[in-house]
Amino acid sequence: MDKSIQATEAVRRFSEILNTIRFKGEHYIIQRGGKPIAFMGPVEESRKERTLKELNGLLERLPKLGKEAATFERDIEEVRSRQPTLPAGEEWV
Repeated sequence: MDKSIQATEAVRRFSEILNTIRFKGEHYIIQRGGKPIAFMGPVEESRKERTLKELNGLLERLPKLGKEAATFERDIEEVRSRQPTLPAGEEWV
């Protein structure tokens, strides 16, 4: 389970947090102003292969967009609308 911690608290306890990550395998979500901005966890975990069983947990740890979701969606649609179309019949290689 991830532990949430404010950025100022993470600064004060940085060495302790690194030790708990290294020796206990704990994960931390660093927040600023109540919003998640960073994730800290063991390096070995990011290198190991994942299974489909772990997918739900990984998706739950992703930060939520909240109010910014609509703006993000508009930005993506704007970028998509500006992309050139591919000529008919050409395959991606």
